[in-house]
Amino acid sequence: MAKIVECVPNFSEGRDASKVDALVAAMSGVPGVSVLDREMDADHNRSVVTLAGEPEAVAEAALRGVGKAAELIDLTQHHGAHPRLGAADVVPFVPVEAVTLDDCVRLARRVGREIWERYGIPVYFYEAAAGRPDRVNLEDVRRGQFEGLREEVLVNPDRSPDVGEPRLHPTAGATIVGARKFLIAYNINLQTHDVALAKQIAKTIRYSSGGLRYVKAMGVDLAARELAQVSINLTDFEQTPIHRVFEMVRSEAARLGVTIAGSEIVGLVPRRAIEMTADFYLQLENFRSDQVLENRLAAALAGRPESATAASRLEAMTRPFLDAVAEPTATPGGGSAAAFAGALAASLGQMVAALSRKRKSLVAHADSLTALLGELEVAGRALSACIDRDAAAYAAVVASSRLPKDTPEEQGKRAEAIQRATRGATEVPLEVAERAVAVLDLLRRLAPISNPSMRSDLATAEALSRAAVRGAVENVNINLESMDDAGYAAGIKQKLASLESKVERTREPFGAAAP
Repeated sequence: MAKIVECVPNFSEGRDASKVDALVAAMSGVPGVSVLDREMDADHNRSVVTLAGEPEAVAEAALRGVGKAAELIDLTQHHGAHPRLGAADVVPFVPVEAVTLDDCVRLARRVGREIWERYGIPVYFYEAAAGRPDRVNLEDVRRGQFEGLREEVLVNPDRSPDVGEPRLHPTAGATIVGARKFLIAYNINLQTHDVALAKQIAKTIRYSSGGLRYVKAMGVDLAARELAQVSINLTDFEQTPIHRVFEMVRSEAARLGVTIAGSEIVGLVPRRAIEMTADFYLQLENFRSDQVLENRLAAALAGRPESATAASRLEAMTRPFLDAVAEPTATPGGGSAAAFAGALAASLGQMVAALSRKRKSLVAHADSLTALLGELEVAGRALSACIDRDAAAYAAVVASSRLPKDTPEEQGKRAEAIQRATRGATEVPLEVAERAVAVLDLLRRLAPISNPSMRSDLATAEALSRAAVRGAVENVNINLESMDDAGYAAGIKQKLASLESKVERTREPFGAAAP
């Protein structure tokens, strides 16, 4: 099976088509790389190019794009609505086929070092490739933008690049390289030129301000179109889907007295994201992804015809994760396995709820079953996301332990970084434990109103959710052993005791299923 990586470099040029043509030509000239898409936006003064291919080829193409951007783009003369730090501003690598997020982390860090060595452009790492917890979020790395960081980096060691000297390139700035899951760049345009309204809506919906999980947003002035835009990044569309974001923006806009002029997707979008949106608005009953012609055709062409046994299809789906766990590497490990067990428990609960609400004898419970189905789906997606997050949190601990320690100052910074990373590695399994306990509660509420013949499925789900809690608690405890902050550790232990008490109170068998 061919290894495929996606790379979506963002360049600080969206007005001069000839420069964007030159950037694309530089990258597409690498054998084995396909340029899937290119987008330009004059108001943002930014272009986004989507590359895909074998990892090594994509890495070389990205490097050539960064070099060409340094030749063509002068940030001292650049103005646009979108924040930027570099001529080649952001270079994320995304796993697509037969490649893990850890593989993309290694690729990103190698490309980052090569950018400095070839072009003298300093590099910051973000998302899963970040070596420090405070650099995971892109907006934290880019704070101050080119003009602000250009001055601050000279006097503040904490803002020094991850690769290169503590200075920005005089015209190309710095490049932010990372590894992440698929991201959807989604913009909603408002029928107003009052950018303050767009900023107010963006603040309401983004997670950092208490809004929707996996949503980043900002208000942008589209001067050329006399519109205000809510510019959005969806970092996990399966847990916070496009339609949910659109509906929340529409509701907030109506509250403020404005309407939506339209929306747009920048770059490419997974088919699954569009399927979920269509399912929501059409209110399709029992919709399955394999009802889409192209999905069924792709499966057949890939050698997975409908005549293939269910067992072989399930083997193909589960084998990659099982193999990854079995490999002699630290991740994915017990934390990811606990999250997987919890997600599997939630999935079994969804199956029971979905099948039960089809039974005429259970029609009186249809609304309750539908509500439980939705809650289990949300919980399952959150636990599924924790599989990768746990591995990434451990990678941050390892990265911090590899920081230099030759001087007392370096030793102090290294110790602080280890403690920050260890907190992150503690909080992910704690979340897994909390969500698995919530799944257990949902299963117990489901049992009395579900199909009696599915009691064994619920029992299996119960056992899996308990295993998820136990495994997550063990992972929290082992990380607490490395914590210097006794108060923090005590607070976490108190939370664990509360969770374990809740689990203990549910030792009695599930209630009888509905007749």
